[in-house]
Amino acid sequence: MSEEFPIQFKEDMTVELVKSSASDEDVIWAARVSTAGETSLDSIGTDPARAEGLINYLARERHGSPFEHTSMTFFVSAPIFVFREFMRHRIASYNEESGRYRELRPVFYVPSKERKLVQIGKTGAYEFIEGTPEQYEITVAAIKASCTFAYENYQKMLAAGVAREVARAVLPVTLYSSMYVTMNARALMNFLSLRTSREGSHFPSYPQREIEMVAEKMEEHFARLMPLTYGAFVKSGRIAP
Repeated sequence: MSEEFPIQFKEDMTVELVKSSASDEDVIWAARVSTAGETSLDSIGTDPARAEGLINYLARERHGSPFEHTSMTFFVSAPIFVFREFMRHRIASYNEESGRYRELRPVFYVPSKERKLVQIGKTGAYEFIEGTPEQYEITVAAIKASCTFAYENYQKMLAAGVAREVARAVLPVTLYSSMYVTMNARALMNFLSLRTSREGSHFPSYPQREIEMVAEKMEEHFARLMPLTYGAFVKSGRIAP
């Protein structure tokens, strides 16, 4: 094992808002160009109640393009298996750290005691229930042992001169990776509608808990940046316009 990078096990996810050009006003001027043309920017901020009504209308009637005139870039650190689910959403731009070009750090995911471990029901309509203390101990011990063994072998190959892109093949998907992801508000609402489970959602979703942990932190930033748009999203049953 690398002395420079001691092995770590984590239970949480990191989501940081790196930069943004995203506000409710962006949605309003984009929408009003259809009737106001080049003067659509003139009325920004003059009538808050009307602005809220317009955004609610756009969300309710699913006029989605005005929500695309925004941009949010997040830094995300999460296990590789979360990223593979994340990148199923072809509605964002991604740049991820590369195991070809840098030595991967020994940071691995283990579930917290609050993570439900037992699946019941059928695919598409299943739920998770609490595991026993014994199941939790078995799970954590197995993950730690496997990750430690895998990283030791990764280090052995690197020490023997094996290329990083080959040596990484022994590493498990519990390994943390990092990426920047950029998306607009419409894309983010689509992501949140599928990767969070909330009462009041028009279409129920059953996300894996680990990607939901990431989505929840992204949602907090979204709610702060665009409160009217976020409110309309919730009112419309968490359906992306």
